[in-house]
Amino acid sequence: MNRNVLAGLAAAAVLVAGCTMAPSYERPDAPIPVAWPRGPAYEQAPAEGPAGAELGWREFFADPRLQQVLEMALEGNRDLRAAALNVELARARYGIQRAELLPALQATAGGGKQRASADLTQPGQPRTTERYEANLGVLSWEIDFFGRIRSLKDAALEEYLATEEARRSAQVLLVSAVASTYLALAADAEALALARSTYETQTAAYDLVRRQYEVGVATELDLHRAQTPVDVARREVAVDTQRVAEDRNALHLLVGGPVPAALLPEALSTVGPLRDVSPGTSSEVLLRRPDVRQAEGLLKAAHADMGAALAAFFPRISLTGAVGTASDELCRLFKNGTGTWSYAPQIVLPIFDARTWSAHEGAKVQREIALNRYEQAIQSAFREVADALAVRGTVDQQVAAQQSLVAALAETHRLARLRFERGIDSYLSVLDAQRSLFAAQQVLIALRLARLLSQVRLYTVAGGGWQ
Repeated sequence: MNRNVLAGLAAAAVLVAGCTMAPSYERPDAPIPVAWPRGPAYEQAPAEGPAGAELGWREFFADPRLQQVLEMALEGNRDLRAAALNVELARARYGIQRAELLPALQATAGGGKQRASADLTQPGQPRTTERYEANLGVLSWEIDFFGRIRSLKDAALEEYLATEEARRSAQVLLVSAVASTYLALAADAEALALARSTYETQTAAYDLVRRQYEVGVATELDLHRAQTPVDVARREVAVDTQRVAEDRNALHLLVGGPVPAALLPEALSTVGPLRDVSPGTSSEVLLRRPDVRQAEGLLKAAHADMGAALAAFFPRISLTGAVGTASDELCRLFKNGTGTWSYAPQIVLPIFDARTWSAHEGAKVQREIALNRYEQAIQSAFREVADALAVRGTVDQQVAAQQSLVAALAETHRLARLRFERGIDSYLSVLDAQRSLFAAQQVLIALRLARLLSQVRLYTVAGGGWQ
C-alpha cells in the first residue's frame, strides 16, 4: 500500500519537471552609446584608475573620521534599515511561492473512549470501548506540468533579487549623501572661519579709520565706508553659522543619531584626499550598477509572469490523497501495516475565462513597462556618468584659475590698504579690493568643495559604494 502511494508521488514529481511557458529572456540592447562622450569638457577627466564598482568605500574614502561616520550611518540609518527589511520580506514571499511546488502534508490523530449501557451490551463483551485514529494527508497538490507555479516562483525570485539590488542602491545613495554632507559641513565650517577672520580684520580696520577720523585725518565718508565691510562680514558670520548648524542636523539624520564632535571636520583641508576613479573603457559597466540590475531583475520577473499567464490557458492537474489508519490498538495496526489510503487526480480544463485573458494582457503590458523602465535606468545612468565626467574634466581648471584670482586680489588689497595708510588714496579703493577678495575666497571654497563632490559623484554613478 505505502509503496503504491510513494510510486504515485514520485510519478507526480516527474511531471513537475515539465515544460514552462515563460518566454526565454534575452538582455535588451542598451539604448546608449558604447563609448563615453568626447570633447573639451572631458579632456581632463580621469581616464585611468580603478573602476568605481570595483572599489570599496573604505578604499575610496581614506579619511579615518569620515570612515567612522559612514560606519555609523550604515548601522543606524532608518531608510537603509527599511530597505534591508524589504529584502527579508521579498525573501519570505519567494519561500512561500517556492513551497507551492511541493505537496502539503497534514497529519491528524485522535482517540476516544465510549461506554455503552448494560442493556445494549452482549454478555461477556466489555461495556467500554476505545478507538484511535491517525491520518497523513496530501492536500490538493497541483502538479506543475505547464510551469505555472514555477513561473510564479521564478518571478518571486527575480523580485527578491531586485529588492536586494534596491538595498544595495540605497546603500550607494546613503554613502554618497553622508560623504557629500560631511564635505559640505567642512566647506561651510571653513567659510565660517573665513567670515570670522574677515570680520576681525575689518573691525580692526574700522577702528583704525575711526581713530583717524577723530584726529581729522579721515573723513566721515571714510568712516561710513569702513563700517560697510564690518556689517557684511558680521552678516556672513551669522549666515555661515546657520549653514554649519543645518549641515550638522542633516548629518545626524543620515547617520541615525548624533555624531561626536571629535568626528566632525573643521575645514576642507582637514579631510583626507579621495581616490580618483575611472568610469571604465565602455558604457557597459553601467549594467553592473545596482539600480540598473534592479530594473533588469524586475524585467525578468515580468517575463516569468508572462509564463504564468500563458500557463493559465492550459489544464491544471492536482492530486489529493490520504494515508491513514484507524483501530482500537493503533500501535499494533501500524506494526502490522494495516490501514487505509487513497488519492485522486483532478484535472481542470479552462474553456473561457475573461479574468485569464485580462491577466494575460496585463502581464504583456507589465513586461513592456518593465522594459521601458530598464532602458530608462540605463539612459539615466549614462547621463549621470557623462555629467560627472564633464565636471571632473573642468573643475580643476576652475580651481586653478580661482586660486590665481584670489592671489591677485589679495595683493591688490594689500597695496590699496598701504596706499590708504600713507594718505595716497581714499578708503574706497581699500573697500572695493576687500569686497572683491572676500567674494573670491568664498568662490574658491565653493570650487574646492565642487571638486571633492565631483569625485564622490563619479564614484557613486560608476556603481561604487555598496561593497
